[in-house]
Amino acid sequence: MNKRTLWFFLLTCIGFYACNSPFTPKQTGYFKIDFPEKKYQLFNDAGYPYSFEYPAYATISKDSTYFNETTENPWWINIDFPQFSGRIYVSYKQIGEKNRFDTLIKHAFTLTGKHSSKAYSIEDSLFSNPYNVEGVFFRVGGNVATANQFFLTDSTRHFLRGALYFDATPNEDSLGIVNQFLIEDVKHLINTFTWRKQSKQ
Repeated sequence: MNKRTLWFFLLTCIGFYACNSPFTPKQTGYFKIDFPEKKYQLFNDAGYPYSFEYPAYATISKDSTYFNETTENPWWINIDFPQFSGRIYVSYKQIGEKNRFDTLIKHAFTLTGKHSSKAYSIEDSLFSNPYNVEGVFFRVGGNVATANQFFLTDSTRHFLRGALYFDATPNEDSLGIVNQFLIEDVKHLINTFTWRKQSKQ
């Protein structure tokens, strides 16, 4: 048997075996993520009406525009998580005639409710911390743009809203483990959050 005949025989056998072997689809998998150690630092910049602790693996930048319009005041910020392509958008409003407390509450629930078309659940939990800060934490289930949202207030002067977004196509399965990791950081932010004396704009 020459080499050409031998190779033809081997390829025929392989082809026959491949055609008759059962097909087993591979399960969907995601890249392994190495999470950093939990360490926190204080955000306490001069002029801001609030302070809190945030992760050492996050950065904070001032947010000067909101949908291409100037923000209402200079105390809007972004908390970025470069490793996870995530960001917490933080907006702040002063309660008063322009921003009535009941209107701000209603607006926060409305913004969360906008995800209802793609969400299979929306859970809201009341909370308070030792520093006269109260609010609601929203957990949205489903392939939504932001699964974790919250607002903080003292009900008389201050109102702050935060929403965690990712620069990725919404996918509850692939983002689930990252969301779970960052929820701990959001809760730490909330538990260490304090209001400061209001500064002039």
